[in-house]
Amino acid sequence: MKPESRRLRAAARAGLVLGAAALLPACTAIRESRGYINDPLLVDVVQPGLDNQRSVEGALGRPTFVSQFGQPTWYYVSSVTGQRPFTRPKIRQHSVLAVRFDAAGKVVEVERSGSDKVVYLDPDGNKTPTLGRERGFLEDLFGNIGQVGGAGMPGAGGPGGP
Repeated sequence: MKPESRRLRAAARAGLVLGAAALLPACTAIRESRGYINDPLLVDVVQPGLDNQRSVEGALGRPTFVSQFGQPTWYYVSSVTGQRPFTRPKIRQHSVLAVRFDAAGKVVEVERSGSDKVVYLDPDGNKTPTLGRERGFLEDLFGNIGQVGGAGMPGAGGPGGP
């Protein structure tokens, strides 16, 4: 074998190894933090009965969202996702800190939860599954013909009826 062909083969191998090494970082997962950045030291500072809304906001910052109904509750939501190239992100860690207040604004309860309470929804294409009976097109079109006491008819049990 000639020395030139050995050099070409060695250069080709080196190029192949370098090319593979350059592509390896593209296969690693991308890690991303979303929402509230959870600091255990700050979370442990919030004490029921001692703190109020102002002190909680000073320690933890503004909440991710606030309850609209029922007992006033502030939620701090935190997620860490991982994503491989050409795929959707997947949740690796998830935590929710719920701080409940009484009517006077004092902390009543601090509750922590994680991935155990996450619900994963699997959409079914263009159809939303519903409970009840499946009806065909013709049944939808002609289904009310002959119904006794239909809406707007005399004897109907709707508004304005007996």
